[in-house]
Amino acid sequence: MNRICVWLRPLGRSCRVRVDSKKSADWLLDRLSRSFAFKTCEPVSGDDRSSSCSFSILYTSEMSRRAFDRLMASIPEVEVMYDPA
Repeated sequence: MNRICVWLRPLGRSCRVRVDSKKSADWLLDRLSRSFAFKTCEPVSGDDRSSSCSFSILYTSEMSRRAFDRLMASIPEVEVMYDPA
């Protein structure tokens, strides 16, 4: 798979994750599910004005913001960017 752009927006106890397509979102969710068990993940939602898709990850004691950031940075196919607050 080619490198995919992933935009993260930390929101206190969760993180909004946006990717460029539904296919990329499905791939990323599959990849993340191999790294840790999702306690809670908001369903993937699409943006009618673009091809992007997004979902939210809740931070937990097992997967803090710092741990999630490190996990995302460790995936070679992912280019992480941060959305402005």
